[in-house]
Parts: sequence; C-alpha cells; structure tokens
Amino acid sequence: MTVVLIGTLDTKGEEVGFVRDRLRAGGLDVLVIDAGSGGTPAIRPDIPRDRVFEAAGSSVGEVDRHRDRGRAVADAARGVASVVEGLIRGGEVRGILGLGGSAGTTICSAAMRAAPFGMPKVLVSTLASGQTRPYVGGSDFFMIPSIADIAGLNRITRRVLSNAADAMIGMVLGGASPGVVDAAAAHPLVTATMFGVTTPCVDRARRVLEGDGCEVIVFHATGVGGRAMERLIRDGLVDAVLDLTTTELADELVGGVLSAGPDRLSAAADAGVPQVVSLGALDMVNFGPIETVPEAFRGRTFHVHNPTVTLMRTLPEECEELGRRMASMLRRASAETVVLIPEEGVSALDAPGQPFHDPGADARLFESIRRGLEDSRLVRVESVPMHINDPEFADLASARLREILRSGPKRARGSDDEDGDPGAVPSEGRRGPADPRRRGGDRVERQVRRGRWDRPDHHL
Repeated sequence: MTVVLIGTLDTKGEEVGFVRDRLRAGGLDVLVIDAGSGGTPAIRPDIPRDRVFEAAGSSVGEVDRHRDRGRAVADAARGVASVVEGLIRGGEVRGILGLGGSAGTTICSAAMRAAPFGMPKVLVSTLASGQTRPYVGGSDFFMIPSIADIAGLNRITRRVLSNAADAMIGMVLGGASPGVVDAAAAHPLVTATMFGVTTPCVDRARRVLEGDGCEVIVFHATGVGGRAMERLIRDGLVDAVLDLTTTELADELVGGVLSAGPDRLSAAADAGVPQVVSLGALDMVNFGPIETVPEAFRGRTFHVHNPTVTLMRTLPEECEELGRRMASMLRRASAETVVLIPEEGVSALDAPGQPFHDPGADARLFESIRRGLEDSRLVRVESVPMHINDPEFADLASARLREILRSGPKRARGSDDEDGDPGAVPSEGRRGPADPRRRGGDRVERQVRRGRWDRPDHHL
C-alpha cells in the first residue's frame, strides 16, 4: 500500500524524511515527490523535481533562469498534480500526504484536488487555521495546522507530523479501496442541494427518494457545497440531481460570500445527468456580520440571520438576470431536465409576512427562466401554485425525478428532424401540476411552518 508524500525537499527535507520514516514504520510504502525549486534536496526523493517541472511543460533550468518564485510555485503545482494523477491512474496510490508553508500548501493542495473523493488526503500546513477555501475547493482532503512553522524538528513539530502520519496510516490500512466507499452501488445515487431556508422541502424530498430505493447525498449550498457536488457529477459518480437550492448563483452574480463560481449548474448539463432544478433561496445574497457588508449595498433590504450571517434580498433586475443565467446554463443540458417554479415563494423568508417576500421580484425571476427555456428540447419548465417549503412541492419534485429515473434518461439527439419530443416524459409518467385543492392544511398553518425557520439558531 503506497502513499505519496509531497514536500519541498530543499526547505522541508528533514521534516519530510521524518514523516516518511513514520509512514514506513506503520507498514506503508512511500513515494516521496520533491516539489522544491531552490537548493539541493536534503533527502533523496523517489520522484525528483526534474520530473515534476517536466510534467508542467517546464524545466529546472528554466525555473533557475527566470528566478520568478510565483511562476516556480505555479509550475510545481501543475507538475505535481500531473504526476500524482498519473500514479493514481496506474493504481499505485492509496493516499496522499503533504506538508508546507504557503508555497508548499499551494503545491500539495493542487495534487489533492486532482485526486478522487474518498482517497485519504492530509495536508499539514502553516495556513490551516486561516481561509482555506482557495486550497481545498470542492475536495475532501483535510488540513492540520502545523502550530509552529515547519522549520526543524522539535517537540511541537514532531508531535504534529507524527499525528498526521498516524492518521494516514489508519485511513489507508482501515480502508477497503482508494475511491469512494460504494456499499450502496446497487441504488441510484442522487445529489441534492439544501439551505436552512429550504430544509423542509429538501428533507422531505430526500426521505421520499430514499424510501423509493435511492441513495441521496445532500450538499449545503454554501459555495463549497455546490463545487463539491459538481465535482462528484463530473467524476461520473451521480445518477441524477435534485438541485432545488440554486442560491449560490445569486452570490456569484451580486458579490456575496457563498459563490460556487461561474460554472455552477454546468456539471449535470455537460455530463448528461438528468436533473430536477428549482429556485431555492435565489431571493438572497449572503454576507458575514452586518458590519462586513460592502458599503455599496447600504440601503438594501437585509435580514440578520445570526451574528455571523447577514442576508440581503435580491433586486428585481438581479432576479431577472439570475433567470437568464440559469436558463443559459440549463440549455446546455444533454439529458432530461425539469425546472420547477414555486410561484408562492422560493425560501422560508420569501412568504407573506416574511422580510424577503417580494412577488414582483419573484415574477421577474420566473418569467426570465420561462422565456429563456421556452424552446428547449430537453428542459421542461413547470410553474406550480405552491411555496417551495410546502410538502406538496417536495413530493412533486421527488416524483418528477423518480419518473426520469424509471423511464431512463433521455439524451440529446443529433437532429431536430427526429420524431417525438426528446424532452417529453412518457404519457404513463406524465402528470400536471398538483391540484391546489389537495395541498392539505390551511394557509395560516403553512405560513407558520415556513416562518419557523426564521430563527437565529438555525444556521444557513
């Protein structure tokens, strides 16, 4: 069982050697990769820096000539990621361990982001107690704060490095395979997105789908969650998507703190994975404490969710642009897609008596999506007289996804002349919007149910 150990051996060679010996003592084989770009390595690597820079389309000589540290780190990051990917494809790797300061963290994290979900990945870093999102991205590796700088072996660094090595030994020896544990492989894997203000909907839909034999993985739509879900989809691990909480699009458009990047919504469309999509929490943009909200947004409608989370209502023109962007992404779909529009509100805060209730802004969002998808061959839009947190909406969303899974995903056809509508649900599976008379419970009860999520202790 082989573990890749990454470090800059010109500056961290002694520490890398200590970790290597600890891993070997625990019964693992170790491949040491030298990602350094400066002086002579302090220990002998298994994969020298020459191979690393060649894998990045560069060379040690070129790095020495330019004497550009930023460029050297970028080249090393690309090279190490490429080398590690090759080792993984060859079936040689069961885990990855790295250590470093700012440069080493950049280099090691690039390799870990390229590795599959489920493979043990540990990074000992001087930056682990700060903002780690640029390093972790949508990956599942974990970072251990080095406490002291990784500069020599002492009672602190020995303990931290030993803990990291021992954690890796335990994960590798205790794991059955280097990839995602797949005990439920016989069940369709569905990914879903959720926020505190859409929890009633997604929780109910999840339970329905699980009762129907699906395995459902719910992602918290906090930017990192959306990225992680899209990574799983692109890795080919997902059978269908229940993307009911697309709020990260609003943060990307307006400048909130929970953006998942400009490619959110693209993975399922590009990978040919069927999906049911809705507009959960597109009424809000996320910021930290109220005093951190940029001055440019002063005067807007805010809701202080708790001392560390401030929400801002999206404007009508922003809602219209969100609809346009959603439609643009979903038009790329190469498998059957259903978009459900909850006409009575898109979050717990978007309901009568709640701070973000704005039917005019919602109408701009809804119309923009309808207009952008009206001639799509694979994307069907359904508007229903429900709130997103009504139980009937969750039931409808899960039913639409089950219809797609039962009938088999429809793929994009090569020609528009072919008979039939490639986006149509089979007649035996089709049903119209739920009858409003069968929605159950009166309006007051539903509003109380929605409003109970407006609590300072219920975290987004």
